[in-house]
Amino acid sequence: MQKPRLMKGGEAIVNSLLSHNVDTFFGLPGVQTYEIFDALYTHSDKVTLYVPKHEQTAGYMAYGYAKSGAGAGIFSVVPGPGVLNAGAALCTAQGASAPVMCITGQVPSGFLGKGYGHLHELPDQLATVGSFTKSARRIEHGAQAPALVNDAFEQMTTGRPGAVHLEMTWDELSRTSSVLISESGIHERSVAIPEAFDVENAIELIKESKFPMLFVGGGATGACEEIQELANLLEIPVVAHRAGRGVVSESEDLGLFGYAGRLLWEHVDLVIAIGTRLEMPYLRWQQYDRYSPRPSYPKLVRIDIDPMEHVRWPADVAITADAKVAVAALLSEVKAGGIASFRLAAAARKAKEIAKAQMNAQLAPQMELLSVIRRVLPKDGFFVDELCQLGFASWNGFPIYEPRTFVSSGPQGTLGSGFPTALGVKAAHPERAVVSVTGDGGFMFAAQELVTAATYKLGVVVVLINNGGFANVRRDQELRFESRVIAADFDNPDFQAMSNALGVQSSRVRDIDQFESALKAAMERNEPWLIEVVVDRGSEPTPWPFIHPAKSLESVSV
Repeated sequence: MQKPRLMKGGEAIVNSLLSHNVDTFFGLPGVQTYEIFDALYTHSDKVTLYVPKHEQTAGYMAYGYAKSGAGAGIFSVVPGPGVLNAGAALCTAQGASAPVMCITGQVPSGFLGKGYGHLHELPDQLATVGSFTKSARRIEHGAQAPALVNDAFEQMTTGRPGAVHLEMTWDELSRTSSVLISESGIHERSVAIPEAFDVENAIELIKESKFPMLFVGGGATGACEEIQELANLLEIPVVAHRAGRGVVSESEDLGLFGYAGRLLWEHVDLVIAIGTRLEMPYLRWQQYDRYSPRPSYPKLVRIDIDPMEHVRWPADVAITADAKVAVAALLSEVKAGGIASFRLAAAARKAKEIAKAQMNAQLAPQMELLSVIRRVLPKDGFFVDELCQLGFASWNGFPIYEPRTFVSSGPQGTLGSGFPTALGVKAAHPERAVVSVTGDGGFMFAAQELVTAATYKLGVVVVLINNGGFANVRRDQELRFESRVIAADFDNPDFQAMSNALGVQSSRVRDIDQFESALKAAMERNEPWLIEVVVDRGSEPTPWPFIHPAKSLESVSV
């Protein structure tokens, strides 16, 4: 039987993390968190520590680590401004359903709630962070650390994953107390089972359908085999937007990206949604700038672990359950009921061919670059997007073959997140290729992290589009504000000189052949590398007609 041991609060937190098999940690130390980092020093044989140059990057690296499927991403920054700096990464993790934990300090106990203006004091840090995370709690003393760390892991990973926050006051982090650390903080988690009558009702709607379509999101990544089998058995298309891409490989006839799915939408009479917020059909394919309730047609069967999703878009059949278990139950009933194939593979293939042809014709520069990246990047390599023209085009124009290999900031659309997120992906998967595509605007949010890439030998290949400004802003101002362009254009540094000064090799290219040669060379080295692609300002065609297709869009005949 284990016995309590005397330890400081910071050590109690780190030991509690170790009981959950945490072996990777991101963060920047500060005076309120010294005890946490001292405990990490003691356990440096068990934990790899990555120290970036900005607190926001610590959060994004934890996000990339988690979003790529490596497990919970853990990071630590100082309270107050440090937490606020990392806040963008936390709300990105919450919005994109990634298990990320922020651990920080607080003012000394005697100053809590007093408003004396102690170092890094926020009026109510728990309330602030709690407004954009799944859980925010204070560990009052070391003895509480194991239980509250366990609870944070439960919150972070049970049901719909999300971000959590733990804090401890400055004095309690250094105070010694008697703490009982269990051998393993990992507990058997119950799996949400679907109700039999919900499955039966879903089967009835499938039987009545003529043209069903599967939509999958990040919540479906644990059910890839079952979804693939269901799609093949029924022969129905599977559509994904960002996080769900690769659940069914887009090399398969039935695996569709968003725009290809839109070309079939007019025929659809039943949506089977699995672990997705249904952003495309009910937001991007409707009025994106104002709320419209879900139409009564097509019918909707929805599987989601989060019961609130059934409130946001009420379904005809709402199944609150684990995706893997629920799809397996559907699959069993489909087999038992002898439901005939819908024979929609040819329609799906045709939609994809037409969509690709249209994008190749209208987005030639972006599609050429994406085509090269796809040829060079292994099937299991990671593609990390950014809020830039190439990133937007990739939502439809970059084929994805395996789940979790397309990493984005999800619904938050967090400018500047791409490169630091890619560093976290590479930290989680050092043996796999990682490409980060970014614009010059977003890249400059975290350009200093080239040093981090060099320091830790994180072989991320950065494809940097240098178009001299915020291309989306410029285009909108030209089209909507009579070309009154303001704050959209800027002068860039010499990216080659900057990259080399920060310890990362670089290339500058101006045509597609140069780009392919540079990318191949960089990928072969598995070292940090910056490829600057020079583009004329204002020359990139808009990818938005493929992301927000008009309702009057001509559909594919079937």
